[in-house]
Amino acid sequence: MSKFHRNLWYPFTILKDAPKPLKVKSGKGLWLELEDGREIMDAISSWWVNTFGHAHPKITQAITQQSEKLEHVVFANFTHDPAEQAAEMIADALPGSLNRVFYSDDGSTAMEVAMKMAYQYWKNKGQDRPKFICFEGAYHGDTFGAMSAGERSVFTNVFQDLLFDVEFLPYPDTWIGDNTVGDREDEIIAELEMMLTDNPETYAGIMIEPLVQGAGGMKMCREDFLQKLHWVNRQYNTLLIFDEVMTGFGRTGDWFACQRAQVEPDIIAMAKGLTGGFLPLSATVASDDIYDTFYSSDPEKTFWHGHSYTANPLGCVAAIAACELMEEYEPVYSTMEQWHADELHKLRDHPRLKKHRVLGTIAAMDIDTENRDVEVDPYTSEVLRDEDGYLNSVADEIKKRCVDHGVLLRPLGNVLYLMPPYCTTREQLSQMYSAITDLLEEI
Repeated sequence: MSKFHRNLWYPFTILKDAPKPLKVKSGKGLWLELEDGREIMDAISSWWVNTFGHAHPKITQAITQQSEKLEHVVFANFTHDPAEQAAEMIADALPGSLNRVFYSDDGSTAMEVAMKMAYQYWKNKGQDRPKFICFEGAYHGDTFGAMSAGERSVFTNVFQDLLFDVEFLPYPDTWIGDNTVGDREDEIIAELEMMLTDNPETYAGIMIEPLVQGAGGMKMCREDFLQKLHWVNRQYNTLLIFDEVMTGFGRTGDWFACQRAQVEPDIIAMAKGLTGGFLPLSATVASDDIYDTFYSSDPEKTFWHGHSYTANPLGCVAAIAACELMEEYEPVYSTMEQWHADELHKLRDHPRLKKHRVLGTIAAMDIDTENRDVEVDPYTSEVLRDEDGYLNSVADEIKKRCVDHGVLLRPLGNVLYLMPPYCTTREQLSQMYSAITDLLEEI
């Protein structure tokens, strides 16, 4: 008998090797209840989407009430109050002229929209700019454009021949006690300036996950680097695109990473926390300047893009409620960085951990693995399984054991991280770290 449901195909799963999935019966606040009655703390916000806790009554009520009035309507040639109100709240929360909200379904599509907007912006201005500048280790999603802009890895290798070319720069990730990051940032900025000087009208935009690379290993960069990047972007007349699908809505300690870094991108993509984890909805927000190049009677300058569920009213009222809750939970997501820092300080000398780092509600650390386990990709001959790789076997060990310790964790290879919802208390966060300590003694 198969360990999986006979009709399901699970995401990001090596099917033959994966254990039988655990069935979740319900969720409330920080807690998930399993079918066997066990309760576990959701320390990763269910893939980073659940910002305020499961089954939050405010969002639940908003969706229920809206479902009795209008569940959906085509968003071409029609509009509705929830879409307008959510767009106003999003634009009000963003800096500068980021005022034009384009709705789609998830993070991948939000980034596809961002790239298409940037590319066509230059076309509408009479310029052909065929390339993007991206960062090593990036993950922008799983659609073809998003994959093209991301790190070439086991996620993308089989599709390599179908991806378009981009140019990559190193990501200046840093950690507590790192004294070389400033020099590395300057080297990257110098390389970027050279690229833009040598090819001034080649690049449609610079794309980055600001402050934190998520799936790439919770790598964190400094606000200083984003400010340098923004300065170069303005000096050399290209577009700056922020992928805030994960970093948005409080994750970095402010509403958005761009606000924390005091930087205004030209385009920003958001999803995940946009609805508090209730419904799939994303938004790509462009500056007025970009929008104006599409405001034309010329069909060639029209943005021919859309989705069946664009601006779904249920998703939009969830977003409205989530934006209102951002005000209520500000004392938590603006303070959690210090909570993490206190706990990481206790682990500073742990023999199995290195590169401790924290930003906002996110804390991460690398697990030192003693035995190097090397696996080579058959398509590219690149190393897939190694002591610092995404497929490191330590991740499987933690996934198997964490539930017995009352906590849901999902390491990125040998990178262990916490990203709890904002309903988490200081005591509960401490319990998560205690579970980590116990887990490290077992593996």
